[in-house]
Amino acid sequence: MLAAHGVRRVFGVVGSGNFHVTNALVAGGATFVATAHEAGAATMADAYARTSGAVGVVSVHQGPGVTNALTGIAEAAKSHTPLIVLAPEATAERSNFFIDLRAAATAVGARFQRVRAERAAEDVTAAYRAAAQGNCVVLGLPLDVQARSARFSVPELPEQLAEPVPSVAELVAAVRAAQRPVFIGGRGARGAREPLVRLADRCGALLAVSAAAKGLFTGDPWNLDVSGGFATPLAVELIGAADLVVAWGSTLNMWTTRHQRLIGPHATVVQVDRDPTALGVNRPVDVGVAGDVAAVASTVDELLDPWRGNGYRSDDVRARIASDGRWRDVSYVDDSTAGRIDPRTVSVALDDLLPAERTVAVDSGNFMGYPSMFLSVPDVVGFCFTQGFQSVGLGLASALGAAVARPDRLTVAALGDGGFLMSAAELVTAVRLGLPLLIVVYNDAAYGAEVHHFGHSLETVTFPDTDLAAIARGYGCDAVTVRAVDDLDPVVSWLAGPRDRPMLVDAKVTGERGSWWLEEAFKGH
Repeated sequence: MLAAHGVRRVFGVVGSGNFHVTNALVAGGATFVATAHEAGAATMADAYARTSGAVGVVSVHQGPGVTNALTGIAEAAKSHTPLIVLAPEATAERSNFFIDLRAAATAVGARFQRVRAERAAEDVTAAYRAAAQGNCVVLGLPLDVQARSARFSVPELPEQLAEPVPSVAELVAAVRAAQRPVFIGGRGARGAREPLVRLADRCGALLAVSAAAKGLFTGDPWNLDVSGGFATPLAVELIGAADLVVAWGSTLNMWTTRHQRLIGPHATVVQVDRDPTALGVNRPVDVGVAGDVAAVASTVDELLDPWRGNGYRSDDVRARIASDGRWRDVSYVDDSTAGRIDPRTVSVALDDLLPAERTVAVDSGNFMGYPSMFLSVPDVVGFCFTQGFQSVGLGLASALGAAVARPDRLTVAALGDGGFLMSAAELVTAVRLGLPLLIVVYNDAAYGAEVHHFGHSLETVTFPDTDLAAIARGYGCDAVTVRAVDDLDPVVSWLAGPRDRPMLVDAKVTGERGSWWLEEAFKGH
């Protein structure tokens, strides 16, 4: 059924409970990507879905296979990733493998659907339809049901009807009246670049994004890049002075707004979101519009035609964005020492070395702002930011899923040393797949956030320096230890080709100071 609906990739670890369903999916035309661990499988499927735009599928064993995958499932659910989890279900409570699967799915925010033999086609179709609409669905496959004969016919997916466009009169009036409008695109705007840029050009709005939508406006001369903790000083200044902020598919959470201190007190705030329950969920808004982002933007643009306004756009603002709009244009004092490199310095050097056509997948941790701010991406699918659950250790698997989705691009996994060591087993998957993958580990030999932001006793969160390059070579990767920019020469050689095995950069970064974005974020805690 899944193959009939177009599923062509499935990630997982095979056991007795999912052996037959996985083989059936492969027989239907899908490719199975065997991973080292179920946690990696769930996250790979999540990143594959985000990067490809297709529904992701992960297949796991009953009981511990499901629980091993729960962190990745929670991330997908919180990020509204279209994902189906093929979850065998031991229904007998006396079984060692028994868990309350429905309760487990519900606990992490996923939907639950159980397959019945007599309605297998309809149940799977319902799960696929729900996933395609932006949900993580745990599909329960009871072991006793798997042994029964199923009726097989392929129900057609209902034709996607155009959503009615809500009233936008207040939004039209706010846009027309604004002198300094700013648009902030979020995860819900990832497919709406064209209508948003067209409307911004009409009214003279500056463009910004939440971290999850980085790359949405790449190449536009009015792009301020990320709003919030990762914002440049210029973006903070210009967003803070806006008299109208329109959030398109963004809930304006504490990260995007610096605990609501970024948006000025006199700004009119509008939120557009397909989910009406998301309106005003993180802060009061003056106008809320429940509707599809692209459709609402197009409707507002049509209603304003032929009016045009200069809004926030001037030759001076454009020149300032061109000269100071990127973090690498902001001067800093290089903290590099004889044995360790400033994470900003190694990030800028890599940004210069790497091809423009790239995908950057970022793990969670103290380091995460450096690749997020200093490594550019070509478009919104070029940035994979698995931060919905803020779990450390998902970055390597995210990069692998993204690389499977876009093998035509160089994929960069940006990790901290703690997250890398949590997920290092997936290096065997990376080597097996032979994908073009560069793994950059910002290695400060510590859990940096805990060192700098959470306490004074550091024995539990600092560690002896580890030769991560040697670990990577043991898995079959190319690897290099980097303490200065000149140490990146092997990366240049690897980039020249054939790139048939992953390359790991063990960047020994300075760790004397904490990240300013986390310092800002924790002010609200």
